[in-house]
Amino acid sequence: MGLLVVLLLAATGCSIRSLAVNALADSLVASGDVFASDDDPELVRDAIPFALKTIEALLQEKPDHSDLLLAACRGFTQYSYAFVETEAERLEELDFDASEHQYQRALSLYLRGFDYCLHAMELRSAGVGERLMQSPEESMRSFNASDVPLLFWTGASWGGAIAIGQDRPDLVADVPAVRALMDRALALDETYDRGAIHGVLIALEALPEAMGGSSKRARHHFQRAVELSQGLSVGPYVTLASTVVVAEQDWQEFQDLLESALAIDPDAAPSLRLANIIDQQRARWLLDRIDHYFLDYDPDPG
Repeated sequence: MGLLVVLLLAATGCSIRSLAVNALADSLVASGDVFASDDDPELVRDAIPFALKTIEALLQEKPDHSDLLLAACRGFTQYSYAFVETEAERLEELDFDASEHQYQRALSLYLRGFDYCLHAMELRSAGVGERLMQSPEESMRSFNASDVPLLFWTGASWGGAIAIGQDRPDLVADVPAVRALMDRALALDETYDRGAIHGVLIALEALPEAMGGSSKRARHHFQRAVELSQGLSVGPYVTLASTVVVAEQDWQEFQDLLESALAIDPDAAPSLRLANIIDQQRARWLLDRIDHYFLDYDPDPG
């Protein structure tokens, strides 16, 4: 009888612990929306690392929790882009070694996020990682509309790593797999997150033609991203300006796009508020350095 009581108490304790972990997991998964609507990037920058490490601690307890895996992937990807890669870009002119360090951190964080998404993908479809490399489009056929967030963040994290690591052949070879992920997500739900898929595809198509990029397709995705966000997302303007337009050396379009980005009211779309504020900060920084990007920049030709 005594042994039975001990076993029952132990089982109850495990159950309570599991319930507590699940409750905390659910809370952290939902916290992404709270961060997204915040208007203080510095506050969020300082808060996110703790949230991410807490998610990782919970994943030690529940390594196959699909929502936590997606939250980790999304969190590391967003943090890398918004705060680490952006910092690396701003340091380029001031401290090359510090800039390179930050770029390497950003690359590592993108890949860390990708690993969590890939784990979630494997739970959804065993062996999909290997199939993605061998037959990208075929590997996507079993995924449906409910998988769009997972497809999107897997592609976004992987694509972010490729954009930084273009000098690494092992990453460059993964472009067709990233394209397959984003194309499948696009086919399933073009409207996801106010056209965010098109936003990522602008950057993907801005890659050199040798890597499968196309400025014409990038501009198509820009137009759709603007339409689906009802002109309320800053990101598409900044992405097109800083990639395709710089490559084409059209400083007037660069200036026009960034001024349009700065004219957007961040409060008009609360779910985009934080991203818009961060992207507007980058837009101002880019405009201040317009003469660094265009050899023929001349605002007053007369």
